[in-house]
Amino acid sequence: MTYNQDTIAAQASAAGEGGVAIVRVSGPMCETILARVFQPKNKKPLQNRMLTFGYVMDGEQIVDEAMAVIMRAPYSYTREDVAEIQCHGSQTLVRRILLLLLSAGARMAEPGEFTCRAFLNGRIDLTQAEAVMRMVHAGSERAMRSAVRQMEGGVSAFIRQARDGITGLLASLAAAVDFPDEVEEVETAQAVMESCRTIRQRLLSACDVRVGRIEDEGLRVVLCGRPNAGKSSLLNALLGGERAIVTDVPGTTRDTLTESVQLAGVRVLLTDTAGLRETGDAVERIGVERARKALSEADVRVLVLDGSCPLTEEDGAALLGLAPHLVVLSKGDLPAVLTEEEASKAFGGAPVVSICAPRREGLDKLTQALTAFVPEDGAESSALSQARHVEAAQRACASLEDAVRALQDGMPLDIAAVDLSAALDTLGEITGETMTEEVISQVFSRFCVGK
Repeated sequence: MTYNQDTIAAQASAAGEGGVAIVRVSGPMCETILARVFQPKNKKPLQNRMLTFGYVMDGEQIVDEAMAVIMRAPYSYTREDVAEIQCHGSQTLVRRILLLLLSAGARMAEPGEFTCRAFLNGRIDLTQAEAVMRMVHAGSERAMRSAVRQMEGGVSAFIRQARDGITGLLASLAAAVDFPDEVEEVETAQAVMESCRTIRQRLLSACDVRVGRIEDEGLRVVLCGRPNAGKSSLLNALLGGERAIVTDVPGTTRDTLTESVQLAGVRVLLTDTAGLRETGDAVERIGVERARKALSEADVRVLVLDGSCPLTEEDGAALLGLAPHLVVLSKGDLPAVLTEEEASKAFGGAPVVSICAPRREGLDKLTQALTAFVPEDGAESSALSQARHVEAAQRACASLEDAVRALQDGMPLDIAAVDLSAALDTLGEITGETMTEEVISQVFSRFCVGK
């Protein structure tokens, strides 16, 4: 995305009918363009940061009653002059207002261009810009909290600390090279190697793509077990509705069925699978194969056992050689035959929860057991959870390892300094301090128009 001084406009609120829609304008001609389109009812000039009632005008024709506000630079989202029109929520009306703004001298904003201008004008760094879209798409309270931390500079502060450490190491190497009579080279090399290892380990410990995926997409929980074990009843109970068909006929579920639900502020993707058994039915066999695939990709494999029956060979074969993360004893409304202790012992000491889906008994305990598989919220150990950040951090760690290897091999200090500089620049890609225009364009191309 190439930055220029055009004045841009776009709908900032979600598309679709609603009570109110917002159209945003940003750029040097912002006030001039707004004055051509919006007329305050009191006929007075708009005051900075003050919402004003008036009319959207097309020449002498009133298009809509609306509110407008001007936010002069640098105290705006983009650090440019920004104006917003709050109109009625008809998409036909929004399109007409946008056409009026374009006729008055604005151009349509590209995807993410408002946030890109905020980044290029120094209001936010690249990780904070990415957090904006994470917040827009947050599907759970956990994802929202994570996006807010990133937007407030949590990732930036972590990377800044690592970069400051590397900058200090570069200064130590430069002092040893420039003042060899005053700075001991061997001692400096030893100290730099130890610090490189510390910074590298801290970066590696903070990389966890799984955390970011769980926060942004959800915890993948797959329910498995032999036919008629109670998987579909459990799914319905967790969803709070009749989503899966429940009958006494084995093999009712022929395909994987995935639904999303929030449990304790965490988005959980629940997948009900076909009962795993040998079958001659071609359709059911396809369902079993899809169950196998879901199990291989699951964050949590939940083995559902019928607590009113003893364990069978089908129960033992249900996970296809994979160990369960959690065992659920279902059908608590029937006389218990299988105990929690027996089930846990049979499956390698896995935690066991007993439930009665029709009466919703044990669901709170099950929710706690499932959300325990989500990494701790806000832990530094998962500070780098976005794929782009992790990839850059890993490349920086490789450069730090190269610097250590060079010093161990007795190479000149300047060689290690080159590797440290590479690590510094690579970490700068995360915050955007050393980012190329191509990567910046890729980041903002994933944004929606109007943000």
